[in-house]
Amino acid sequence: MLQISDRVSRIAASKTVQIGELALAMQLRGRDVIQLATGEPDFDTPAVIRNAAIDAISRGATRYTPVRGTPEIRAAICRKLSRDNQLHCTDDQIMVTAGAKQALALAIEVLVGARQEVIVPTPYWVSYPEMVKLADGIPVFTPLRADLGYKLSPDDLSRAISARSRVLILNTPGNPAGNVYTREELLSIADVCRRHGIRILSDEIYEKIVFNGRHHSIAACDRRIADLTVTINGCSKAFAMTGWRIGYAAGRADIIAAMAKLAGQRTTCPSSISQAAASAALDCRPGTISDMTDAYRRRRDLMVAGLNAAGIRCRKPAATFYLFADIRNLLGRKYRKQELTSSQDFTMRLLEHAGVAVVPGEAFGAPHHIRLSFAAARKTIEQGIERIAAFIGQLS
Repeated sequence: MLQISDRVSRIAASKTVQIGELALAMQLRGRDVIQLATGEPDFDTPAVIRNAAIDAISRGATRYTPVRGTPEIRAAICRKLSRDNQLHCTDDQIMVTAGAKQALALAIEVLVGARQEVIVPTPYWVSYPEMVKLADGIPVFTPLRADLGYKLSPDDLSRAISARSRVLILNTPGNPAGNVYTREELLSIADVCRRHGIRILSDEIYEKIVFNGRHHSIAACDRRIADLTVTINGCSKAFAMTGWRIGYAAGRADIIAAMAKLAGQRTTCPSSISQAAASAALDCRPGTISDMTDAYRRRRDLMVAGLNAAGIRCRKPAATFYLFADIRNLLGRKYRKQELTSSQDFTMRLLEHAGVAVVPGEAFGAPHHIRLSFAAARKTIEQGIERIAAFIGQLS
């Protein structure tokens, strides 16, 4: 009998990936499925970025690059961080990765040892705790309140810290709740981390998709916290480049060197073609992606109004392209005599009987919720809302 390692056996599969693959399998069998689960922009990658990739192929830029990325993309990242985030980095503080997910995983493996703790505010993105477990660390969950905007307070953070705490994972703008921290809130968190020597992994992948307020990078809020912070970002969400697989990390040179050492034995380098495209993306005019953000705002308003009218409670998120909806008023009810006891039940029945794919809240540590993506065409969203409303109308 095949023996799977304990390291792999103790982690969960990505629920967002599972739901997406299940919906795709249904579509391949001829089912009409409305896809509101996957966090993927439905826009094409802008032409200026695609053309940069074509040019790279034409001039033969198709070989291995340095593990940390080409000099050109590292320079573009430095310019971007200085211009947009007020983070002034040198070349040795930058690393390019195959998506922001790889940057996060490498940073966790470098910073976290066996039985050391990582503070994970809840609700969280599905992969955070599993990445910590893969590094033999212990995720410590800190529940956040909806009425406080799903934001970590200094008191919450202080209560979560123990002698074994090493890292805080901070996600702003946040997936799944769409929360955005103010500069003052980040300063208060930075103060607690500095006093306790807690390092911060700041996941900022949704920084360009903000509707209310403004994105701030915690590493730029206080120079004393910069050395404790690894800033993670990428091109997937802002530039509709999910398939190009380019992320990056910025932090202390010794941390970046350790991450590169690990990547050198794992993957070597990201795609040379994708790096050329991402270099163009990072230097492109702000107007290149502003139309996408405007469209997301309109879709958000449409989905919030439609779901609330259908009987699902949700607030307008300040950022990202997700709604994090509370469905506890629907749990305990029955669909065709089957009781819906969890958000997992709700999402599976919704997919099976109504042909709408959403993600259950259990994946984010919030079992009374569901996450819906409005990174979909307006017509798709309208059809999804109609089917959800019809499904709810059949509950007894």
